Amino acid sequence: MLTQTLTRIWNVPEPLDTAEIEATEGARIILRRHGNSGGPRLVLSHANGLAADLYYPFWKLLAARFDLILYDLRSHGWNPRAELRHQNVATFAADHELVLRGIERSFGAKPAVGVFHLVSALAALHQEPPGRGFEALVLFDPPLYPPNGDPHTVEPLWRRLHTQARFRRDRFETREAFAEHIRRLWMFELAVPGIPELASRTLIRPVAEASGRGGYELRCPPRWEAHALRYGFAYSLEPERSRFACPVKVIAGDPTFAFSFMPSADLEGIVGFEYDFVPHTTHFLPLEEPAECAATMVAFLEREGFA
Repeated sequence: MLTQTLTRIWNVPEPLDTAEIEATEGARIILRRHGNSGGPRLVLSHANGLAADLYYPFWKLLAARFDLILYDLRSHGWNPRAELRHQNVATFAADHELVLRGIERSFGAKPAVGVFHLVSALAALHQEPPGRGFEALVLFDPPLYPPNGDPHTVEPLWRRLHTQARFRRDRFETREAFAEHIRRLWMFELAVPGIPELASRTLIRPVAEASGRGGYELRCPPRWEAHALRYGFAYSLEPERSRFACPVKVIAGDPTFAFSFMPSADLEGIVGFEYDFVPHTTHFLPLEEPAECAATMVAFLEREGFA
């Protein structure tokens, strides 16, 4: 069982090493290495609109034991902005392949487990075959079906998320103003203390001086975030279990909460992979119960002989 004292100030350490790769359609993706370079390798990415560094309260708990390779989705986090038209799940899935190759070139070949959340989890499920190149997949709340199990409600849900993202506020005068903005958003109300301040250091950056405007802007602009959501419903289809290239563990938010997803429209359908949920969490569970998420994941990896 993993234990660690959670603090209210999250200072993401400098990476042990970095590398830059060219992804599909000329996008640039920056890889960062943290943790124990001699340990088993975990490859981590994040939800749409966020950044891998925002998950520091979660992956901090893994750093002593695992070789952690973090990367942000294109146009997110550390990465320069790529073309809007390529901001979609299919491109994220294609980027996964090139990221894996880039990790091996830059940090050496080693068996790896993919650890993905929401849209990055959905992209991992749409590799061909799902899980190719990994020893296992750990997917946090992959957005396949809503809690009511009715696939017909998926399209309206994605379209609503698209509209909300499209009109999201994208500029702030100070980092403190952004932290206060995050603090007031209901979707982050269960997050561990310190997440708003961490978000202010990981999700926004100073506006370019050439623009003549001061303040800060979202690293992933609302139009880019929304574009990835626009046709997300088309990918909310569960792959056949026989097609998985590796064991899969789904760790979901509390299915009794409206703001969470279920991995299958029919509970009998989840027998093809391991399924757990963390009580009293939404689909932002790694930011809400990082210790429980880490412990559940590590228990699975130990049973699979990876950790």
